[in-house]
Amino acid sequence: MRKIVVVGAGRIGAACADLLTATGDYRVTLVDRSAAQLASAGVSPTVTPVELDLRREPGLLPHLADSFAVLSAAPFHLTTEVAEAAARAGVHYLDLTEDVASTRRVKELAIGAKAAFIPQCGLAPGFASIVAADLIRHFDEVESVRIRVGALPQYPSNALNYNLTWSTEGVINEYCEPCEAIVDGKRVEVPPLEGREEFSLDGVTYEAFNTSGGLGTLADTLAGKVRTLNYRTIRYPGHVAIMKVLLQDLGLCNRREVVKDILEKALPTTSQDVVVILVAVNGARQGRLWQETYANKIYSRRVGRKVLSAIQLTTASAACAVLDMLANAQLPTQGLVRQEDIALEAFLANRFGRTYAPSDASDRFAA
Repeated sequence: MRKIVVVGAGRIGAACADLLTATGDYRVTLVDRSAAQLASAGVSPTVTPVELDLRREPGLLPHLADSFAVLSAAPFHLTTEVAEAAARAGVHYLDLTEDVASTRRVKELAIGAKAAFIPQCGLAPGFASIVAADLIRHFDEVESVRIRVGALPQYPSNALNYNLTWSTEGVINEYCEPCEAIVDGKRVEVPPLEGREEFSLDGVTYEAFNTSGGLGTLADTLAGKVRTLNYRTIRYPGHVAIMKVLLQDLGLCNRREVVKDILEKALPTTSQDVVVILVAVNGARQGRLWQETYANKIYSRRVGRKVLSAIQLTTASAACAVLDMLANAQLPTQGLVRQEDIALEAFLANRFGRTYAPSDASDRFAA
């Protein structure tokens, strides 16, 4: 039985702890600075809770002794704390962050490391990059890669057409930070909340717009190889206009604690959500212009004794699948492992990766 340390007892961290523990193959320690958060996480009694402030000595390091891996589900601003502890302990490291600056530090730590460093193992970045890389392999030459992902309430009931489904800090961060993209063959930064577009899927109309972090390492991987690469978050129409007023016109991107307070007091949390994934690749195949698209919708559902929201389920399952593949020697065990290096077929065959299997009999890959 392998020992795993999960840092962060929020909704995603707790789901990771439960999913791993349920297999009987992993012994999980769940770390959080808040005793109240640990008590309310509702995880299996076989999970070991540890109250710990990462920024106080000796920090996380003693708890990594004899561990196979540490998985960071902590807020993005603690990512580097966990990664640096993993590097010192020589244990495998995985995280769920979408924060670009944190990932740059993780990549530095991976250089020459004797353990695997696998950042951005969630939904987007994470699974979306695995899908994009798989589609790209079907082409002789790639022109464009467009990734659209969103976690949305099934029953929107306010002007924002939105409910809280995961980290409020994470949402604000991706709405405020510059976004990586490739435009006209050149790697650039584009502003968040711009580039709005509308599309329909299964009869439902959505909007999508630039947000930070969703590409993971794809911008590095595809630099000089494609003309267009971008990531946009999916919401229901009308959302981005209101967020631009709050964050840009009123300048609240510079007062994020105010935005967090407003959203958490005004928007209810829901577990009745849906994750929408749309990845489209255009390019040349056997001399013809071709397009392949992956589209999927994943809904909240009961897993064991709990109902997991769609964003909990997809994010936690993706991280657990990558960890499981690492434990089963299906991934490199040293240095940086990018999401796009992970084979989609092997991921979907994994016991956790099966979460992403189509919910009906239809083929969700459309050529």
